[in-house]
Amino acid sequence: MSDVKSQRTMVAILRVLRDADGPIGSEKIAEELRLAGVELSDRTIRNYLAEADRRKWTENLGRRGRRLTSLGLREVEGALVIDKVGFVATRVDELAYQMTFDPKTKTGKVILNISTLDAQYWNAAVKRMLPVYEASLGMGEYLVVGREGQRIGGFRVPKGCVAVGTICSVSMNGVLLRERIATTSRFGGLLEVEDYGPKRFTQVIYYEGTSLDPLEIFIRGGMTSVYQAARTGTGVIGASFREVPAVALPEVRRIVAQSKQAGLGGVLAIGRPNQPLAGIPVPQGRAGVIVCGGLNVLAAVVEAGIPCTNAAMSTLLDFEELMNYRELLPKR
Repeated sequence: MSDVKSQRTMVAILRVLRDADGPIGSEKIAEELRLAGVELSDRTIRNYLAEADRRKWTENLGRRGRRLTSLGLREVEGALVIDKVGFVATRVDELAYQMTFDPKTKTGKVILNISTLDAQYWNAAVKRMLPVYEASLGMGEYLVVGREGQRIGGFRVPKGCVAVGTICSVSMNGVLLRERIATTSRFGGLLEVEDYGPKRFTQVIYYEGTSLDPLEIFIRGGMTSVYQAARTGTGVIGASFREVPAVALPEVRRIVAQSKQAGLGGVLAIGRPNQPLAGIPVPQGRAGVIVCGGLNVLAAVVEAGIPCTNAAMSTLLDFEELMNYRELLPKR
């Protein structure tokens, strides 16, 4: 499959198999593709499936249909990277729309990042996480902890691991959207803080130009000093930059204050109309908003040399299933 069109068709079919609950046949695949705006005949799909079988991307289970193999999953995740550019921006908008959290009632779904680490490191990890929450350099005061075999939203905790669900900064987009305030998410970056306040961005990755979450990249690259920032007020943390309509600033401030009272904090600064914020210019009629990265809590863990995997914008979960970080404090 040398031409891009054929590659995209194959990837579309493999994605349907990936998202299916079990093995499915060509008719079901055709139906799912039609719902996504792709029209393919059963015969064409069967030809693609035969090629996928040959490449060991799929397994033919006879009348039950096909299922994706581990090689097929790897192909879906790695194929056509150019089509994934801007994926993060799209994911931000999708999740903000799906979120239902209401700060007034503290009910509804919020967006979570999911991080996993070996259970043997849990106590050491907690000691690194707590100062970040106490310094308000994470995204609010709530999290969820899952043990081996438990589920956090759509994620099942692997054997021998502990999973931590931290509130994602995109949740603030969802809160504002519920109040009919459109938010433009521009980039994720490394923010230098001084006296616990924003000073300047030192590195940025624009959401429209990446297929990976910026903060995941920065944490993996060892580019943060979140724990130091939490302890001393000076360091480098993960943060994102949003823009809101300048005319809506009074409402934005009210909603941010209400959200903070509900335990969904994380907004470090709100700019003035048409004025740069932390060195970042904004268009006419807009104002900047800087939001802490929800993964900052786990960045402090990684900085201590504790192995950890992080997945931003991973799942949605009812706020009522979360716990306040103070419940992690040692019992006296």
